[in-house]
Amino acid sequence: MTVDEIMAQLESMGSESIRKIFLKHGVKEPVFGVKVEQLKTIQKKIKVDYQLAKDLYATGNADAMYLAGLIADDQKMTKADLQTWVKQAVSHNISGYTVPWVAAGSKWGFELALKWIDAPQEHVAAAGWATLGNLVSLKDDADLDLPALKSLLSRVVKTLPSAADRVRQTMNNFVVSVGVYVPALHGDAMDVAKTMGVVKMGSGETACTVRDAAEQIQKAKSKGIIGKKKKTVKC
Repeated sequence: MTVDEIMAQLESMGSESIRKIFLKHGVKEPVFGVKVEQLKTIQKKIKVDYQLAKDLYATGNADAMYLAGLIADDQKMTKADLQTWVKQAVSHNISGYTVPWVAAGSKWGFELALKWIDAPQEHVAAAGWATLGNLVSLKDDADLDLPALKSLLSRVVKTLPSAADRVRQTMNNFVVSVGVYVPALHGDAMDVAKTMGVVKMGSGETACTVRDAAEQIQKAKSKGIIGKKKKTVKC
């Protein structure tokens, strides 16, 4: 399939009601309003395609960018590719999901995540914390820098209250991921989760409460799945 063919298909799949919901929740124009399950029908046909993923992402269309993350060949992504992607990830679903998925599956995930969390741009910092959360859920503990992760947990405690909305959300998710997927830091993550309490973000119609980190970690413990890694974070 070519980019033009896919864009035409995405436009035909678009829904005005879904588009309005996306816009209300931080997705930026241009966007057709295509449901994820519809994107996955295209993903099944393409499977993995490094160049096509880059070309779709470059359209700037939020639906195409999300699809790009689903079909990206993560291991082929260069550091420059990922830097370009995170810079352009202004939609919340792209900075919170698409870019972190691909970065975590690449060779550069941890290195770039540490750089991104220091960025002044909310979408870049959010992508950095989300990448870290994805990494700990995928990689064997032997391949993780546990002292660095412990230090990052301490950083969350100090900086979360003053962080931007989406950064607080991805920080919260990072703490959950460490508590669930890294047994050696389970206790540390639970302590941080209890200190954070319930994280809130937004105001007005889009105000919401982020999932309670301590509750999520405890649920995983009750199910006996602490340390059970994911095969993929893409969904």
